[in-house]
Amino acid sequence: MSDPINANPTVIDTSQLPTRLGKGSRELKPCDKLVLKILNLSLLKPADESAESDDQIPDLMSDVDSESTDDELEGADNEGIDSQEIFDLISTISDPEHPLTLAQLAVVNLEDIQVSDNAGAISEVSVKITPTITHCSLATLIGLGIRVRLERSLPARFRIRILIKEGTHQSENQVNKQLNDKERVAAACENEQLLGVILQMLSTCK
Repeated sequence: MSDPINANPTVIDTSQLPTRLGKGSRELKPCDKLVLKILNLSLLKPADESAESDDQIPDLMSDVDSESTDDELEGADNEGIDSQEIFDLISTISDPEHPLTLAQLAVVNLEDIQVSDNAGAISEVSVKITPTITHCSLATLIGLGIRVRLERSLPARFRIRILIKEGTHQSENQVNKQLNDKERVAAACENEQLLGVILQMLSTCK
């Protein structure tokens, strides 16, 4: 007989999930703002509202008119990755048992994510997950889904550690070993059926 699932998990409303501005909208990082500037760039200066003739040809913008500078471009390339960005990557992963996301079920929480980002050197991301019940049989699957998502999204310099939060699962040590053993993870991802479930979990990611 399979382990019972948590039929009535605590669900967090999406409007209460952490963002860069708290509740509501998310603040754009400098690199995001730069992308928006680039997308909105025009070779033409805005038309003079006082111009009487529609046939007037506006002047081309000069380099001085552009708001994007070399310093901004360089800063965008070197923009570090923080715990909020990691949370944004994994918060919308679907739970394999419920039609809800890991963030809505509080399986992943912003305060349980640690990032050590050293540009040009080895960096590390540590994510602690909180199963909805202490005997959750799918904790390993959830951890694999998070690992696959981060490995596909983060630069190669990052080392990823997925852990069960202390005291939240009866097989904590065993699950931790499975989630951080390269050979076991590789073997699991070669299993087509298991990989199919993981991809289904990731299909809701934004």
